[in-house]
Amino acid sequence: MTDKLNPFLNARRQIKQACELYWNCKADINQYELISSPKRIIEINIPVRMDNWIIKTFTWFRSQHNNARWPFKWGIRFHQDVSRDEVKALSMWMTFKCAVIDIPLWGGKWWIIVNPKELSKWELERLSRWYVRELYKYIGPELDIPAPDVNTTPQIMTWMMDEYSELVWKYSPGSFTGKPLTSGWSKGRWRATAQWGFYVLEEILKLEKDEIKWKKIVIQWAGNAWLTMADIVCKAWAILVGISDSKWGIYNEKGLFIDKILRLKEERKSVIEYLDAEKLNNWDILEKECDILIPAALENQITEKNADKIKAKLILELANWPITPEWDEILFKKDVMVIPDILANSGWVMVSYFEQVQNNINFYWEEEEVDMKLHKKITHAANAVYEIAKQTNTHLRNGAYIVAMKRVLDAMKDRWEF
Repeated sequence: MTDKLNPFLNARRQIKQACELYWNCKADINQYELISSPKRIIEINIPVRMDNWIIKTFTWFRSQHNNARWPFKWGIRFHQDVSRDEVKALSMWMTFKCAVIDIPLWGGKWWIIVNPKELSKWELERLSRWYVRELYKYIGPELDIPAPDVNTTPQIMTWMMDEYSELVWKYSPGSFTGKPLTSGWSKGRWRATAQWGFYVLEEILKLEKDEIKWKKIVIQWAGNAWLTMADIVCKAWAILVGISDSKWGIYNEKGLFIDKILRLKEERKSVIEYLDAEKLNNWDILEKECDILIPAALENQITEKNADKIKAKLILELANWPITPEWDEILFKKDVMVIPDILANSGWVMVSYFEQVQNNINFYWEEEEVDMKLHKKITHAANAVYEIAKQTNTHLRNGAYIVAMKRVLDAMKDRWEF
């Protein structure tokens, strides 16, 4: 992996840039060092007996970035491809994500090197439960609260919560979030990421004296959450002109029918089977004519190879790190507004926090109340980021990192007086 594509180095660059802007281009090196690396990284090997009675060992990584305010928070990822730098970057990114939306959780990351598709249901359950047995002293509602991430599901969270409850001798639904409704899931969580992304977009457009109505929108890589986003923007009278899935994309400058797309995906078909649209790949769809581009796939989608070809005037990052850092400044100078991932895709974190709060007080809100709280939080977050970006004459990503960095450093100073 090159330095330009290394997520940990990119995260450090973003933090340093925000520090330099915040301290008038003369960064306080001590404070930068305090927040630019994780507090600890742990590696553990977990033995699991497979269905054929052979014991197989799975490696687990845990990165905790900052504990100025407990507890730590992040998702558990089951995936065969991992680098330590990615785990470190994700834990740092989570600290700033929680800080920019102003919730009392801090960044961590959990990752087990495994391809869950190669395991039976019973092997997956044993792996999930053994994971908790090895680590239950280090997790819990007041220490570290895991949530689902790539390849982990509400069922896996329930197994883990159940195992933790058995080990601590009390029912502890707040020890894990992202569980089914029967085990304490917060209402509204399934659509929170998309709804939050829409509220962010709506609020930033409002601050720009604009609105989403009749805007032409392209969404790259619409998984389940982002299909919901497509549905929401269409109901707000935006025009969906392009959308892709993991295989292919489609584009029609006159607009696409969201009902047909939802039906195709419900039938487990690719959007390429949509008639009356141009067929293209996931890279080419980024370069199509539109008002708002929503990259929702993987990191490093907009780089030196294609950034000059982007025609959108606003980019909403629903993926993590879709734009390489050096292009933030270039796009800003070209008057392309980028609503950064740290703000735009925080909906699941917010409602995960809501779930934890409801679990701990054993009182659950209706979906309307969850949505109202979600909208109130995003209004405050978007306005804070927009205001500081305007004050420092910079783009919204720097604005978001400045807001988050100040909150993190203030919390650290209040506790430790560095």
